Order: sequence, then structure tokens, then C-alpha cells
Amino acid sequence: MTGLIVQDKTVVVPGEVIAEGIDYLPSYGSYREQDKIMASQLGLLNIDGKVLKIIPLAGRYLPRRNDVIIAKVVDILMTGWRLEINSPYTAVLNLKDASFDYIARGADLSKYFNLEDYMVTKIVNVTSQNIIDVSCKGPGLRGLRGGRVIRVSSCKVPRIIGKKGSMVSMIKRATGCQITVGQNGFVWINGEPDKEILVVEVINKVQREAHIQGLTERIQKFLEEKTGNKIEIIEEKDEYESSEQSEYSQEN
Repeated sequence: MTGLIVQDKTVVVPGEVIAEGIDYLPSYGSYREQDKIMASQLGLLNIDGKVLKIIPLAGRYLPRRNDVIIAKVVDILMTGWRLEINSPYTAVLNLKDASFDYIARGADLSKYFNLEDYMVTKIVNVTSQNIIDVSCKGPGLRGLRGGRVIRVSSCKVPRIIGKKGSMVSMIKRATGCQITVGQNGFVWINGEPDKEILVVEVINKVQREAHIQGLTERIQKFLEEKTGNKIEIIEEKDEYESSEQSEYSQEN
């Protein structure tokens, strides 16, 4: 027998056979053993074409190079800013990576990013000693003004985004809110106060029900009941999409 053994969006456990033969390729959370693809962790099977990924159901965010994240300023240094990134480790934004404008050494850095400010930034380096450098120089990378930031499990970020951005784009259209989902589990929401509250409610529902099949359709129905409007599911290409991380970040 060859082909898939386990269906898409099914919870799998370490050592479980999820496919046989050479038609599929292992990715995050899975590995090949002879002619079988096995799960290496507890999680939700995600089938992306011929690629089999396992989305973990729990765990802390572990920084990776090229991740686009939302970070919070927790300290202003002589040469930059120290950032909380929803991880056991903090990150550093150096002056040279903060802006395309020249920032003189000794300048008042709080004029650029102050304590408690949030920003969309990109991880440019992670060392073996867990020293993490980030940059705000790039498309969509910027300081965030207004709105609110909530913290979700980084493991649930792919479900909040949805396939090709289908989930988060549907929530944005239904509520009229700007939404940015960082790969580290920080989510920025900006809109009318009652709509922001609805977005928080919807995202919490996605987190609770992330392991259940038909999630997008259930959220669609929930939003239609809450707003009284007909809502269409549309897939959108992620602005930050890369060959390896196409499902982890969505920018309004």
C-alpha cells in the first residue's frame, strides 16, 4: 500500500506512520524511514501539496532566522533596543537595523522606539548561544501605533493564518480590523473597539478548536452570526511568504 495513511488536519503522535511510498515529502515534524514517513512529534498533520508538516499542539516559540515577528521594547540600550519576543530569549535591534535613516550614536532612541512599544520585525540572525538579532528594514517592517496586542500560542499561528491566509483575511473582512500575526504568537489588532473585541473572541475560538476539522467553515459561520453579514472565504498570498515559511505570517 502506498499513499497517505492519515488525513489532513488529523492529530498524530510520535512514531505514527502518516504516508507510505515516495509520493510525499517529509517536512517540519516528520521524517522518512525507508519507504514510510513518520511523525516525530505530537501535532496536527498539515498537507501542503506533496509536503507533510506537523503543527505542534503546544510549546514555546523558538526563534528562527527569517521569521517575521512582533516584538515589544523592554529596554533601551546605548546602541539599540532589547525586545521581548514571546520566547525564553530576548532579541536585540541594533541602530543600523532600525531604520533606513541615519541614527547618530548617542541620539535619544526613545524618539524612534520607546519602552512598551511594539514593532513588526524580522529575525536576521540566531547564534548557537541564542543571541538573536532583528531588523526593521524591509517591506512591512515598522513600529505599530494604536490598537492592541494579544498573545497566542505560537503553535496555533498557522491555524490563525489559515491556508494561504484564508482564515485571517476572512476575519479582517468581517470586522474591518487591521490584523498582523507574528510568527512568535503576538497578534496586533487595530479597529473599532467592539470589532477588536470580536477579533479577540474569534482568535481565541480558533486556538481552542485548532485540532478540529472544518475549522475555517465553523469560523465563517460564527462570524456571520456575529456580524449578520455573508462572508466569503478567499485565499490570499502572504506578503512575507517564503519557500519554507509560507503559512506563518500574514500582514494586512
